Amino acid sequence: MIKTLSVLGSTGSIGRQTIEVARHLGLAVTELTSYTNYRLLENQCREFKVRKAWIGEQYYSDLKILLADTGIKVFTGEDALYKLAYETQADIVCNSLLGISGLKPTLAALKGGHNIALSNKEALVEGGSLVTGLAKEKNLKIIPVDSEHSAIFQCQNGKTPKKIFLTASGGAFYGRDRNFLKTVTPEMATKHPNWNMGAKITVDSATLMNKGLEIIEAVYLFDVNPDQIEVIIHRESVIHSMVEFSDNSVIAQLSNPDMRLCIQYALTYPERLPSLTKPLDFTKLSSLSFSKPDEETFTLLKLAKRCINKGGNCPAAMSSANEEAVALFLNNKISFLDIFDYVERAVSDTPFIKNPTLEQILSTDTSARETVRRLAGRS
Repeated sequence: MIKTLSVLGSTGSIGRQTIEVARHLGLAVTELTSYTNYRLLENQCREFKVRKAWIGEQYYSDLKILLADTGIKVFTGEDALYKLAYETQADIVCNSLLGISGLKPTLAALKGGHNIALSNKEALVEGGSLVTGLAKEKNLKIIPVDSEHSAIFQCQNGKTPKKIFLTASGGAFYGRDRNFLKTVTPEMATKHPNWNMGAKITVDSATLMNKGLEIIEAVYLFDVNPDQIEVIIHRESVIHSMVEFSDNSVIAQLSNPDMRLCIQYALTYPERLPSLTKPLDFTKLSSLSFSKPDEETFTLLKLAKRCINKGGNCPAAMSSANEEAVALFLNNKISFLDIFDYVERAVSDTPFIKNPTLEQILSTDTSARETVRRLAGRS
């Protein structure tokens, strides 16, 4: 089991829960980072007596003043973030950064020879084989933190699956039609029925884009073909995913919905220790239901399948466009349904590159975002 960890994005939803788990397990934390929440970052730094802290440039002076009475070194700037991930002496780097911002730190940590506990799905969706190829080259582990991929990782247990069943809660608007989706506000879309997550991922759950991103992530994490993955709506969020093997036996991972369990397993793998998650009471489970997703209404799931089948920079274009569109929606600049339309348009407008370099992935990111912003300006 690890003894030390470095947490990138420690003040976000997953980052805060990672801190809870580290506290529960009595682990040491060597570095912490945040783009904006310098006051919470200060408290975390003091509690764990970290060696280094990184903050977005706008808040660098504030954090440096707040930590002036400590021996903690404070850094800012993207190059410093990558260097921190590369040079850390921690046993594992926990990457809970949001969006494309998590890609280059992931690559930096791998280049530095560090195993990754990964909740930043965009690093794999956009970086794909660049990330997994580097991990294989360095003989390093990428241990998933997403509840579904953690479940698959646990069920697979090193064996090759015939099929992966990726479960989905269906989000806040399961069963609703396009007419209803016209009325959706950010307040409605950020209320998840089962999970406590950040705003962006909760909106992605409501559009089913989150499940599309997870299909792409699973392809790279588990080295399977897209047609080996089936999405199933499971409203109760008790079964977090299932794996079917060649003999047609199916193994499922069940627990109460709590991201801290997934985080803890990534940190204690392959050991299991008492966790903060409440045990399941099967006598209180009235039913476990399953159904097919509505891909005609929630079209981003179908788009994600097309993107991973085409490959190249298509997943990157889709992910970046979605990130931009969701941000605009949360700021009341576009409608909920605009997310679907703008992402689809951005993917179709982005020039295809079969084997993109890192620079071309970042260029794709810029291009897709510009398309979404241009479309939003016309709305």
